[in-house]
Amino acid sequence: MKQNSALIIFVRNPVLGKVKTRIAATLGTEKALKIYKILLQHTHDITAAIHADKFVFYADYINHEDLWENHLYNKELQTSIDLGERMKNAFGFLFEKGYKNVGIIGSDCYDLTEDILTDAFSKLVKTEVVIGPANDGGYYFIGMNTFIPQLFDGKNWSAESVCSDTKKQLKELEIPFYLLPTLSDVDEEKDVHFKY
Repeated sequence: MKQNSALIIFVRNPVLGKVKTRIAATLGTEKALKIYKILLQHTHDITAAIHADKFVFYADYINHEDLWENHLYNKELQTSIDLGERMKNAFGFLFEKGYKNVGIIGSDCYDLTEDILTDAFSKLVKTEVVIGPANDGGYYFIGMNTFIPQLFDGKNWSAESVCSDTKKQLKELEIPFYLLPTLSDVDEEKDVHFKY
């Protein structure tokens, strides 16, 4: 049965030398790949029971034989080069399918829990936009119950101002939003607080 809510999960294909390049710069490509596989498994484990239809959007190619079970996760390909465009296209795709509440996460946040995601979707029923700020100035989650494509335009996605720019834009548009707890993404060696 189709749900009202959809969760987008953006992932990179776990290929040696292609993932966690900032971690690879200090720990090497093999450890970076191992860390990324742990992050993927964590993301899988906290999303498997979420009451939403789940869509894994792959960066390079769709893999039907990986940890994302085909009966639990729909599989799509990210389109475009720019991160903002890729996110916008994924949201647009799911709103066109008729979903009412759509949220997105990456696969970089080891602090993210099933409870936080459940809270995010429950808040989306009443609030137009829900944001999960990351310590690096970006966000680990953004969800909306109305498609607002301009939130993905004109931003420097590697800058520390992404989350603050998004909040400023929402205030200018007079769109209410709810903030989840601030969490850390795993981007560099110093961010790795788990065994690998």
